[in-house]
Parts: sequence; C-alpha cells; structure tokens
Amino acid sequence: MGTAWRALRRRILTPNVSATSLDVRGFHKKNPAAQELLETVGKKFLEGYAYAAEARTSADAEARLETIETRFRGFAYEGAGMGYAIRDGLPLGGSRHAADFLTGRGDKHIYMVYVGIGWAMGRLPRFAWPKADTLDPLLRWLVLDGFGFHQAYFKTRRYVHEQYMDPRFPWPAGESAYANRAIDQGIGRAMWFVNGTDGNRVADMIEGFPEHRRADLYGGAGLAASYAGGADEAELIAFRDRAGPYRALVAQGSAFAAEARGRAGLVIPHTELATQVFCGLTPEQAAQVTHDVRRDLPADGDLPAYEVWRQRIAHQFAPLGGVSR
Repeated sequence: MGTAWRALRRRILTPNVSATSLDVRGFHKKNPAAQELLETVGKKFLEGYAYAAEARTSADAEARLETIETRFRGFAYEGAGMGYAIRDGLPLGGSRHAADFLTGRGDKHIYMVYVGIGWAMGRLPRFAWPKADTLDPLLRWLVLDGFGFHQAYFKTRRYVHEQYMDPRFPWPAGESAYANRAIDQGIGRAMWFVNGTDGNRVADMIEGFPEHRRADLYGGAGLAASYAGGADEAELIAFRDRAGPYRALVAQGSAFAAEARGRAGLVIPHTELATQVFCGLTPEQAAQVTHDVRRDLPADGDLPAYEVWRQRIAHQFAPLGGVSR
C-alpha cells in the first residue's frame, strides 16, 4: 500500500484535534495548567491514533510512538490501540492489527492498548467489536473500562449527568453481569477529565451516583489522578479524604496506574506523589502489590478473576482507611 494512500487513510480515520478541547467538551477548567495538561493528553492520544491509522507495520508506528515524551507516551499508545482496533473493525482491512501491535513494544503498554480498544468499541457497530475470547482473559475487562471512558468523555450528559447504564450490555457474550462495573471504572476515570482534575468536584459528582456504583467510580478516578495527574499534594490529600469509605479503592486505582506506568518504563514524579498520598508507597512498591496478589487467582465465577484481583489489591490498602466493597 502506497504512502499517499496511508496518509489519506490517516486523514479520513483520525478525529479532529478540536474534539479534545475542554471548551468543546464543556468540561470544567480548574486553571490554565490543568487545562493545558488535559488537552495535551488528548492531542497525544490522537497522535498515537494517527500513527496507527497510517502505519504500514506495527514497527513503523512504534518508532514514532517512542519519540513522544515520557509523560504522554502511554496516552499515545492508548490512541494507537484505538486506531488499530478501528482498522480491525473495517471491512477488507484485516483483523489482526491490534493483536500484532501487542506482540511488539505494545505489550509493555498492554493496559493502555486494551483501554484504547475499548474506545474503538464506542465508534464501531457491535458486529465489529473485538471477540472477547481473543483477548487476555484477565485483562479484557480493561476494554470495557476504555468503553466507559469514551462514553463519559463524548456522551457526558447521558453517561455522567443522567447516569445512564445499559442493563443488558452485550459484551462479553453470556458474561455481562460484571460488564457495567468495568464500564463504571472507565466512567470514574473520565470524571477526572470532565472535572478538570478538581478532586472535590469529582467527589461531589461520584457522591451523586447510587451507592452501589461509587466504589468502581472512585477506583477509576484514583487511577486517573495517579496516571494523568494535574493535582498537587494538597489536592490529592483532599480527594483521598473525600473518598472516605472508598479510600482503599482509590489506592487500588493508584496501584494500577503505578503498574501501568512502571511496566512501560514511564513513571513520572506525579505518579510518585500520587502513590505516596493514596497508597503510602512508592510507585514500585504499589506496583509490586498488584503482582503479589495476582498469584493463584481463581477461575472466573460469580466474579471474574479481574475483580477478585482488584479486591485483593484494595484489601492491602484497607488499613489506610476505608473498606472495599
């Protein structure tokens, strides 16, 4: 396929960068620094998406992704995950782009790539959604986290303000009992963006949801606060304290963020600050917790192994205050 065609495919498939503007989205602007951070995250996500849309091979995309600065590179890999999943869902485009991407450097970013695949589900017809049995059986729920983020980011009124939930969500087929909880984790993560990294506003928003949804929303918000950043120490402490009985879930999300950044070699000072506030640990120590309790996970049952894993992580942080659900 020629260079001109690949460039055209990039232009056709890649969303306009204006879609990441807080003004366009109608999101809260806490201050200019937070606004710049969140809009830069969006731009780097779309850069990664564009690289995947245009690339001839995964290696071509990786070479460009690796040039993006450390703080934002994970978001670019997330965007590439979406781009490859979109290509997989197109007719005559092949169906292994995302899988092939994960055999290279993308594997170090598997958490973010899976989230990006979930973004694609928000844009593709259901018949073009990825098959759940082709994904890692433990981590596939991150795809629904990504779907939840996409819906809350682009359909904020319906999914955040109106608190919409699909009672019969169809993915994975025959295993939908947990699906809405995974989606809520993504919605909670998106709330960090919707509220411009203002933790008090995030807590106010979560507390407006039914009690049975708050644990997953707080877990997602804790992940975003630790991975994306945008809040200083005092603000992180205030958000941690506002979480009250859900503090252990905030710590669980923070540990996930530390694992995702650490696996990819992208730990930044903000992650160090956030894990210290939320977990009382360094990012390396918080990530190790996720590894330690991942051993001997049960087979999926009433709860998927993924949720058992999350609960085990949260229980490690219960002594800090608050309890997991």
